[in-house]
Amino acid sequence: MNSFTIVRPEHLNHHNYLFGGAMLKWVDEYAWIAAALDFTGSTLVTKAMDDIVFRHRVICGSILRFCILPVKKGLTSVTYSVEVFADEPGATEEKHIFSTTITFVNVDAAGNKTPLPDLDAYRSRTEHTPCRRPACRQRACGGQSPC
Repeated sequence: MNSFTIVRPEHLNHHNYLFGGAMLKWVDEYAWIAAALDFTGSTLVTKAMDDIVFRHRVICGSILRFCILPVKKGLTSVTYSVEVFADEPGATEEKHIFSTTITFVNVDAAGNKTPLPDLDAYRSRTEHTPCRRPACRQRACGGQSPC
């Protein structure tokens, strides 16, 4: 699933580049949206973000693309990969700027872990067309995955 946002002045740190906390907020929010679409009716809470890698600084005005894909489903939790790409103002192609995995757990009203429903298909994976951007075509999948 692809989500987009634009980096505005209020997202910048004291060096005038994207504040890492803003990126982490977006990752949590957009990945949760993907998970909520996949597991409708579940109460999903963030359990962990692993292997957080900031690859490049990001300037104001950049359009960010968040590619979020399910990678592992357990009994009570689900993990998504998140890859973020930036189109800077005036750039002719995007660059890979961030990656992580994020895990959500399904909880009941008392906050206890509860099993996730079985799925026939992931809505976050099947509702989107393959990406044709240059950065994606260079990947192993040749741009054929939803990212």
